[in-house]
Amino acid sequence: MKTIVLLFLASLAAVCLSSGIDEQVLLGPAHEEAGVFVEREEADTLVRPKRAATELTLTQLESLMEVCEVDVACESMMDTAGIIAAYTAHYGPIPF
Repeated sequence: MKTIVLLFLASLAAVCLSSGIDEQVLLGPAHEEAGVFVEREEADTLVRPKRAATELTLTQLESLMEVCEVDVACESMMDTAGIIAAYTAHYGPIPF
């Protein structure tokens, strides 16, 4: 069985190498211009814009408090600096 698989892969490689198709035809023109920068219109469709900052609801604040209560340092900071500052300092940006 190993021999059959090996022969198949070798014949597949031989066909690919002897097909005579130019590499640029396979890669296409987009390969030549591939870069890091993207047009603004394309970037706007790819990247979701940030939502406007709104006040958090009571339910959202309670869920932040539940997460922050698990960590002792976050809980003590929550008592002094507030839940939003404590959550942001320990866990990063607020997810909603």
